[in-house]
Amino acid sequence: MDIRIYNTLTNQKEPFESLQPGKVHMYVCGITAYDLCHVGHARSAIVFDMIYRYLEYRGFDVVCVRNFTDVDDKIIKRAQEEGADSKIIAERYIEAFHEDMDRLGVARPTYEPRATQFISEMIQLIETLIEKGYGYQVNGDVYFAVEKFHGYGKLSKRKLDEMIAGARVAVEANKKNPMDFALWKSSKPGEPAWPSPWGEGRPGWHIECSAMSSKYLGSTFDIHGGGKDLIFPHHENEIAQSEAAYGTNFAKYWVHNGFVNINQEKMSKSLGNFFTIRQVLEKHQPEVLRLFILSSHYRSPVDFSPESMAEAERGLERLYHTIEQVEELVGDLPGKGSLPKSEDTEFNGLRDKIETLSQRFRDEMDDDFNTAAALGHVFDLSRALNRFQDGLRAKPKPEEKELLTQGVYRVRECAAVLGLLQQSPEDFFREHRRLSLAALGVSEEDVEQLIADRAQARKEKDWARADEIRDQLSAMSISVEDKADGTRWRVKPPSA
Repeated sequence: MDIRIYNTLTNQKEPFESLQPGKVHMYVCGITAYDLCHVGHARSAIVFDMIYRYLEYRGFDVVCVRNFTDVDDKIIKRAQEEGADSKIIAERYIEAFHEDMDRLGVARPTYEPRATQFISEMIQLIETLIEKGYGYQVNGDVYFAVEKFHGYGKLSKRKLDEMIAGARVAVEANKKNPMDFALWKSSKPGEPAWPSPWGEGRPGWHIECSAMSSKYLGSTFDIHGGGKDLIFPHHENEIAQSEAAYGTNFAKYWVHNGFVNINQEKMSKSLGNFFTIRQVLEKHQPEVLRLFILSSHYRSPVDFSPESMAEAERGLERLYHTIEQVEELVGDLPGKGSLPKSEDTEFNGLRDKIETLSQRFRDEMDDDFNTAAALGHVFDLSRALNRFQDGLRAKPKPEEKELLTQGVYRVRECAAVLGLLQQSPEDFFREHRRLSLAALGVSEEDVEQLIADRAQARKEKDWARADEIRDQLSAMSISVEDKADGTRWRVKPPSA
């Protein structure tokens, strides 16, 4: 099956054919560096990290560019509020972004350009637009004349005359048309500025991405991505100015992720209904947030809530528990090997699931990166491994151990494409315990003392006291499991 991608430009799924065989050039709009990132930013970063990873998994050589907007009204406003230089503000939040993305396992793109590094390229692009009649300057400002570009609105499916009629903003005196957008802004006192043919100023938001994408990927490239909220005006304006300047199609495929909602409203700083990535990671491990985001199709809206995060946490626990159980039975798990054979029906049923997992995973991912369905196959095999292991005799046969080993290997192989199951079970459960106890306000020392007291009661055959301590632990959301080598305990995940 060939990869098919939903193209916002055509509103349909299309077979993916890169412009150069075996290579993919992709541009993803990055952040404006003026504040900490929230879960909405995390979704976009994780979605395009997933696409980047999957295309490489499928054998493509991927060149990915993700920019930073480091000069903007919001950055200037934050700098003025703090009495700081806008460069310091931008640098602070770029560094914070990298810290958050590293924790989330988001791979660094091939290139991470900053807008301020490409001012000369933006000026050249604006000069080209003016020469071709698409740009005009008034009093040090330069605007793009949208009426001159006949394809305006083709991405957002909006008609220009309807946009003009419905424009709610006051028409700036300098504009010929209320929908014209700024290519260059004349500087105000105290604002960052660069020299230009039109006087001291700075670039408009949209021209940044056109200049940076063409610098690294050329005037035409394969995939342009970003959040759904960027379709209009940002991506629409990118298309207009890039295609007007270069006379070629800009991006072949336009890919947009859906919103993260809280109470059915888009999470955003302007609404004040957001959680920063750092706030979420105070309570949950990074892979829990990745699983939450990838458990829905990237184009669908997702509702962020304590219940949805608890569900993702339980799912991740189940996967790590499967790996842990097989490791206990088999020991150190070797790499991928051939699948053993048997005449047993149940054995062969599991063998078929293991053998076909990679193909089933690819089929779902090839269908517009359907991570929700792909993960369904991973969880299905995990459950099958648990059932098979539960039915084994005290001394499993070598081929049964090998089958379980290869099953876990393939689970981890597919999960790794999504940036999941990157820890050892021991490390995962240790960190899970730390975060869970912190949330409960319980110390690990208190739990260990109760476990020791219960062990002593059992040794003295004081079963009533042992049961009493078990109930006490259960009330603290602690589950205990008595094994031959001692008692294990875990913090029970919150119920939905």
